[in-house]
Amino acid sequence: MSNVFSENDFEILIATKDRSNFDFLVPMFPFEHFSGFNILIVNQSQNHVLVSGFDSVRVINSTETGLSKSRNKAIQNASKKICLITDDDVVFAENFRNHILLAFQNQEKADIITFNHQRIGVLQPQKKWNSAFKHNSKTIWNVSSIEIAFKVAEIKKKNIAFDTNFGLGSFFETAEEFLFLKTALNQSGNVYFSPEIIVSHPKFSSGKDEGSDTLIYSRAALFYKLYGSFAFVWLAKYVFFLIRKKYIRFSEAEEKYKSGLAGIAKFREITQHKL
Repeated sequence: MSNVFSENDFEILIATKDRSNFDFLVPMFPFEHFSGFNILIVNQSQNHVLVSGFDSVRVINSTETGLSKSRNKAIQNASKKICLITDDDVVFAENFRNHILLAFQNQEKADIITFNHQRIGVLQPQKKWNSAFKHNSKTIWNVSSIEIAFKVAEIKKKNIAFDTNFGLGSFFETAEEFLFLKTALNQSGNVYFSPEIIVSHPKFSSGKDEGSDTLIYSRAALFYKLYGSFAFVWLAKYVFFLIRKKYIRFSEAEEKYKSGLAGIAKFREITQHKL
């Protein structure tokens, strides 16, 4: 098999903010000291500087804000063949590195492979898929950013990056991983799923706060980016979906619809996207 990778071909890309020491890394690696892994940390902060005393751990201190900007900076500065995107509050499974490297060895054509994760304290994995498959434009809706690993050379060659208008700390705080994978598919990238659980994550997810003004605002902008003026029809249907599922009250419908309209207006403003 020509597609063989060693442990030294693997790097973890961690987005964090306002860090001045490595204490946060310790619980992320409960089975081994974090210095046993190649790690690149992007620390976004106006006031704190993070300095590494480990050869295996590199740090970029940045005054930029926004998760997608952090992810892009990490990709631009990645130094190994295979990289994993992750956050600063996850807990890695003991054999996660081997699972990832083996998946890329077995799936030689893959540019990106997404994996599975668990919520901390929950036994069942987040994804119910039990076998590997090639992603399409529908399946990528269900991917979390902490499940994404990729071949760095292919990502850079195909100019695949995160949309900096989307993601935590940006204008629209959702869907950055979906847009990243959609870009990959649009660039003829080979994106696969592999069912191994590589990481655990806290139960709460900001992306799951259904019915919040922030999420409606962001999702409306996303659908306008994807589908243009059809987003207005989608928004009306979405508001009634939220009512039906009891995420919002009927009396809130007009207010929530206006939140969505504001998101579309903001997207059009910053991108000068005309109808």
